[in-house]
Amino acid sequence: MPFYHVPLSVALSLLHLFVWFRVVKPSMAPGPRRRVVAGVLITGDVLMVATLLASTRLPRVWSALYSWPGYIWFALFFYLIIVVLLAEIPRFALRWWIRKDPREPDGPGISRRTFVARSVGVAAGLTSIGAVGYGMPVALSDPELKNVRIRLPRLDPRASGCRIALVSDIHLGALLGPSFTRRVVELVNSTRPDLVAIAGDLVDGRVEHLAEAAEPLRGLRSTHGTYFVTGNHEYYYRYEEWVEHVRTLGITPLLNERTTITHGGGQFELAGLIDPNSTVEGIQPGPDLPRTLEGWDRSRALVMLAHQPASLEEVAEAGVDLQLSGHTHGGQIAPFNLLVKALEGSVAGLSRHGDTQLYITRGAGFWGPPVRVGAPPDITVVELVS
Repeated sequence: MPFYHVPLSVALSLLHLFVWFRVVKPSMAPGPRRRVVAGVLITGDVLMVATLLASTRLPRVWSALYSWPGYIWFALFFYLIIVVLLAEIPRFALRWWIRKDPREPDGPGISRRTFVARSVGVAAGLTSIGAVGYGMPVALSDPELKNVRIRLPRLDPRASGCRIALVSDIHLGALLGPSFTRRVVELVNSTRPDLVAIAGDLVDGRVEHLAEAAEPLRGLRSTHGTYFVTGNHEYYYRYEEWVEHVRTLGITPLLNERTTITHGGGQFELAGLIDPNSTVEGIQPGPDLPRTLEGWDRSRALVMLAHQPASLEEVAEAGVDLQLSGHTHGGQIAPFNLLVKALEGSVAGLSRHGDTQLYITRGAGFWGPPVRVGAPPDITVVELVS
């Protein structure tokens, strides 16, 4: 389980209390309706916390029972709390108007305080239902197939046209199982790639619970094979077991390693950098770029698989031609994308950093809530051009 799930669970529970005291209690008189709303908040919080703390501890068939409602509530509450918190600004500006309410305490109608609280509640409810109602079909639909041509000046002209199917952030787990994996494999194979690159965050759980979900990956087909680099989530779930398991599926891990790809008579280097989250979790070895690039013939173009875009600065200083990454999910749920952009610099697509180019896929799956707003899933076919 990710280390941040415990403090996140505590914070979300406290925010539920905030919603109760700022919206529900002042807008509803004591009685059956208020008790129903209180029950919904408590039930949603319990399911969400159970999902965050225990969804990876049981087989999928059991964890899915509470993870679906738990994560859906997570998404609903995400938008609800955003509206409630933003409403604090106009509420503060109108505090003088609320305090000078001419209405008698026992008079007809409702007080200004009650009116504001109900207005905030209605706005928050409509926003969360609308956003999640839109975002769930997007997240659960087939990933979009994207094609991008990236020119590498150092690429051997004979290798020009090599097509790499870039897949990242599948996040197999309580919500996404073998049927989703089969859809991803079918989509990748339909592009007839020369090479398949899985750029981390393949799973959210242990091999013992998700081996069946990963099994369809055995069906990936390409000219030069499938390569895998770890993401941060692999290190939450006994990454050594996953590295060994993907080997049994015919997938080659690249962990601070490099291999030569020969395409059309021309050659380029493909490398994989261990995710920096390994060091956060106290796991060795961590990312080691000098070791990865040791012996690199710099007359050849080099394509680096690195799950997190954050490794770009070091990669660019080393003169790597292209880094292929995931991790950001394109922000997954707007306006969370604004925070992701502030942290990562780029959330999706192609960018240039000196002589090094970076391409970030939005990922095929999703983390947590089965919702994507403003960031549809994708699988990208990267065509290398000399």
